[in-house]
Amino acid sequence: MSSNNKEENIKKKQNTDEESSLKEAKSSDEGQKEEVKEKTVEEKLKVSEEKLLRSLAEIENQRRRFEKEIKDAFEFGSYNFAKESLAILDNLQRAKEAIKNDEKLKINKDLDRFIENINIIEKDLISIFEKNNIKKIESQNKKFDPNFHQAMSEVEDDKLDPGTILQEIQAGYLLGERLLRPALVSVSKRKNHKDQENKDKKG
Repeated sequence: MSSNNKEENIKKKQNTDEESSLKEAKSSDEGQKEEVKEKTVEEKLKVSEEKLLRSLAEIENQRRRFEKEIKDAFEFGSYNFAKESLAILDNLQRAKEAIKNDEKLKINKDLDRFIENINIIEKDLISIFEKNNIKKIESQNKKFDPNFHQAMSEVEDDKLDPGTILQEIQAGYLLGERLLRPALVSVSKRKNHKDQENKDKKG
């Protein structure tokens, strides 16, 4: 083999090696680009997923707010209607007491029948209240509770614990757990012995 042939073979081998290196480098670059491209897609998907979750959460919050607004509006309407309806019962009871105490009406033969009819209407109205979760606050002989009672007067009484309700002046009512109006009451208090001593001295 001549020296020229040897040189040509060496050059061919060198060229082949260079081409192989270039191909490997190109292949490596393409692989890295694909990897970068795949990561970018994953990141985009993650961002999209986070946006979707935030949107769903916002929709759910809006739904809950809407439901609460509807519920509040309904309860507010029911509350006002129930509160105004109590005036009907109050007037009915006042009318009954007024009729009972009227001297002219007392001699009327039909008075008892008339009172009986009023009692029927009163019971029907109370029954309607109870069906709609409107309940009377129990007050008589109970301990005064500022959450449910409003004291209109105090009466000295050593036989009872201070703050015991002696008399219900006007009934109080609840709509479910919500106060419609407090019961107007008279409560007991301890006698002021100093005042009593001063009265005795003056006497």
